[in-house]
Amino acid sequence: HHDPATALPNRTRLASFLSTHLIDPHARLAVMYLDLDRFKAINDTHGHPVGDKVLGEVADRLRRSLKPDQIAARIGGDEFVIAAPHLSEEDVATHCNHLLQAITEPIRHEGYDLSVGLSIGVAMAPTDGTSPDELLRAADTALYRAKHNGRGMYCFYAAGVNDQLQAREQLTLEMQDCIAHGEFFLEFQPRFDAQTRSVQSAEALVRWNHTLQGRMAPDQFIPLAERNGLILPLGEWVLHQACQTACEWPGEVGVSVNVSPVQFRDGHLVDQVRSVLATTGLAAHRLELELTEGVLLENTQRASVTMRELKRLGVSLAIDDFGTGYASLSYLRSLPFDVIKIDRQFVHDLGVITGGRAIVQAILAMGKALGLRVTAEGVETHQQLDMLLEDGCLEIQGFIFSEPTDSEQIIAMLADCSSTTS
Repeated sequence: HHDPATALPNRTRLASFLSTHLIDPHARLAVMYLDLDRFKAINDTHGHPVGDKVLGEVADRLRRSLKPDQIAARIGGDEFVIAAPHLSEEDVATHCNHLLQAITEPIRHEGYDLSVGLSIGVAMAPTDGTSPDELLRAADTALYRAKHNGRGMYCFYAAGVNDQLQAREQLTLEMQDCIAHGEFFLEFQPRFDAQTRSVQSAEALVRWNHTLQGRMAPDQFIPLAERNGLILPLGEWVLHQACQTACEWPGEVGVSVNVSPVQFRDGHLVDQVRSVLATTGLAAHRLELELTEGVLLENTQRASVTMRELKRLGVSLAIDDFGTGYASLSYLRSLPFDVIKIDRQFVHDLGVITGGRAIVQAILAMGKALGLRVTAEGVETHQQLDMLLEDGCLEIQGFIFSEPTDSEQIIAMLADCSSTTS
């Protein structure tokens, strides 16, 4: 009844422990559901032997945190459960804070530090359940809230969270049908030449016109789609729809499509892009794929192979929201990007925060030195625009020129640009 990798009790032993302590329906028992953050990145980057060493060290730290009447079990890849009888909520909060501090201490390996994060969901018997299954389900729900609220924290179960969980599951079921039935649609936000004000390309942005809830913002459904795997069919639909729509635009105007980290890791992206280009007839050089910095972290070597295969198809690659994650000069130098998109927060800070402009200037200089185009996202004011022009930023995207709009408006903008220059 022990996990071979960590020597901790396994799920079977945990269930026996919980059942024994829950014979008395009034027994006080805390169940803490622990999930490691960033463990997958360590596994992918350093390999499974190093990942196993990290799990072993985490297990040792959990053991050291226990009192004699408590148990820590490994129940999944990077998931653990601690069960502790006779504790008050205040005691549990103290224990969780201790765990957060202990587990997130860097783990030394061959001269460098490995760091994992930790999120914890807590359920208390008898308030939140009186059976092992009820308590584990409640603790898992609380864990979801801890992760949703930003990770690196603990949350106690609250009955209302279960309602949110049910609503999320309902939305998942609806999403499956809505991809097929056309409730999703695209808008496009144009990217402009900063000097001529002409449209250079447009970014495809997915929207959901929900039957009951009306128009839903992407942050209401994209994270859910990434968690439940529906981002794969949704992403494929967006790619096909964007390329098909761009074929209706005059000239050589390009379209950019955001690629989720889940899509990128799936292993079918290159074949998907090849198929969509062949099916729609869009010239490859008119398609740009936008990748976030998170794509690069989990397995840089694999990311490099995929990116070079995409480049061989003839498409362009942009690094989106640059400056918000961990991408470094070495990434930009070694990976085949064509475009850097400066994150909107840095644009917002222009003229507002000391040093804000210096950061943008540094990114522009970096792009120029590496021969990459640089686009500023989220440009909303004339002050921001003037500073960007003075500093040599040649491509602008933001409300100052255009909000996201439909394809017909993109065509109208292109016609205006054409009549102005002719």
